[in-house]
Amino acid sequence: MSEPQIAPVVTRIAPSPTGTMHIGTARTALFNWLFARRHGGQFLLRIEDTDRERSTPEATDTIFQGLKWLGLDHDGEAVSQFDQVPRHAEVAHAMLASGHAYRCFSTQEEIEAFREAARQAGTTTLFQSPWRDSDPADHPDTPSVIRLKAPRDGTTVIADAVQGKVTFRNDQLDDMVLLRSDGTPTYMLAVVVDDHDMGVTHVIRGDDHLNNAARQAQIYDAMGWTQPVWAHIPLIHGADGKKLSKRHGATGVEEYAAMGYPAQALRNYLARLGWSHGDDEFFTDEQARAWFDLEGIGRAPARLDLKKLENLSGQHLSAMPDTDILAAVQDWIARADVPPVDIDRLAPAIPIVKDASRTLPQIVERAHFALVDRPVTPDEKAAKALDPVSRGILSELTPHLQTASWTRDVLEGVVGDLAQSRGLGLGKLAAPLRAALAGRTATPSVFDMMLVLGQDETLLRLQDAVGEPESGEHI
Repeated sequence: MSEPQIAPVVTRIAPSPTGTMHIGTARTALFNWLFARRHGGQFLLRIEDTDRERSTPEATDTIFQGLKWLGLDHDGEAVSQFDQVPRHAEVAHAMLASGHAYRCFSTQEEIEAFREAARQAGTTTLFQSPWRDSDPADHPDTPSVIRLKAPRDGTTVIADAVQGKVTFRNDQLDDMVLLRSDGTPTYMLAVVVDDHDMGVTHVIRGDDHLNNAARQAQIYDAMGWTQPVWAHIPLIHGADGKKLSKRHGATGVEEYAAMGYPAQALRNYLARLGWSHGDDEFFTDEQARAWFDLEGIGRAPARLDLKKLENLSGQHLSAMPDTDILAAVQDWIARADVPPVDIDRLAPAIPIVKDASRTLPQIVERAHFALVDRPVTPDEKAAKALDPVSRGILSELTPHLQTASWTRDVLEGVVGDLAQSRGLGLGKLAAPLRAALAGRTATPSVFDMMLVLGQDETLLRLQDAVGEPESGEHI
């Protein structure tokens, strides 16, 4: 039986441009993107930039760049919440006119005095405004806020697709401010109006917003609007089980990009943080889009595990086309502010280094042999492999390589024959070859390096390692 379609689906991500793009925001964006893409819906972007002091163009650009790097394309133009402020005020006044909101003239001093008296009496400190049922004819000519006239009795129920049925007692929810005395909207009002006007059908966000859902649901009901499907997902914790913070390491998307994880790997890893599809750990974007559902999201906080991320990263590098790896390396170099590499020299080395690499920096590091210029200077450990005896063996090997066909089978045969004639194991020849070709002891296969470098470059490096004879004759 085919799965019933949910249509039309509209999801959104609504970050505040006040700093870096947090890895938790990225995971939330991914879940919304996957759900929308699976159901052929829309994934929208709203920049919640009403905090004019903290919101900056640079931080907004960071959001755009983070989503772009992650490959999470949004539909249509990004919406600025600040631009919708007149619309927010319009809705507040509509609620005022319908009797679902009221003007409150209580000062901060009066509100605090109420709360202090409640504390002394041992009663609830939720503010109950004396203006809730006042006659507008008695209103003073002074600035006021507009408060929601929330129900005092009964309950507000959130049917959450992840958390299940969550019930809130209305006597535990106060008459929240919708519009401040200066005419600016509160977060609670702005979010509801924006989500409604953008046609959002599914609000998928962190479970730290679950309590907000109860208040926001009351606004939907007051306006006679259909509530979205709520889906509050578990937060990301560190390995110690505590809420993710700087003490756990990198928390921003750009940090992971600069560390050299390919975007595909981070998408795969973030999808598995709080969501599962059976026992599948490694999967492609196509599989994620086909599989993702809200039922697969758990309620327990997900724990960040960099070892798992590295493992997935390695699997993705192995599966990536070489051209995609080269593009990712170039992007990483630009983001991490590291010295550039010669892409033309790196390209032929990619096939022999990617399977053993877990990050893009490791790709470049393992391809060092292809990027280093002659003469290759061996490090201290490699230099020990180029003792006089070893150099003599390389000198003996060189003429055989000069006339050899440059294929792996032939090269393995030439080196193997020489080792056998000397009564040596292949490893005895591999060490000085590594030192001569790469200047290091940890390298890809010597035969792989020889094939990548080509016959001329290989012979020149061996010649450098052996040294020119005093007669000037070529070895």
